[in-house]
Amino acid sequence: MTETRLSFKEMCARFDVTPRTLRYYEYIELLAPEKEGRARFYGPREMARLKLILRGRRFGFSLEEIRQWLLIYGKKGERPQLQAWLQLADRQLVELEKQKAELDASIADLRALRETAVQEMDRLVE
Repeated sequence: MTETRLSFKEMCARFDVTPRTLRYYEYIELLAPEKEGRARFYGPREMARLKLILRGRRFGFSLEEIRQWLLIYGKKGERPQLQAWLQLADRQLVELEKQKAELDASIADLRALRETAVQEMDRLVE
């Protein structure tokens, strides 16, 4: 495995993605590997892009949001891309905090119901 280029299989292994995922990202133009015949090779640019894509997905961004954000760099440069990133991040932080509050409430409800069940079992001791 070379440091400057990875094969399709090496790319899947390094980033723990399925071949289907990698092909899909290429299909929707998030990645543009070098092609030699039927073989695909991924250089530093594509590795960095995949890292950003996977991180964006982990944060809950849609593939279209990620694609639009990546396009900004090529068309307008780094500063506009960072400004767009800040807007996306701010919006997603609000959404994740909302999801966290909902999850915390669900956990509290489940704990309360579990405690009720424990008390009921204690009452029904044979």
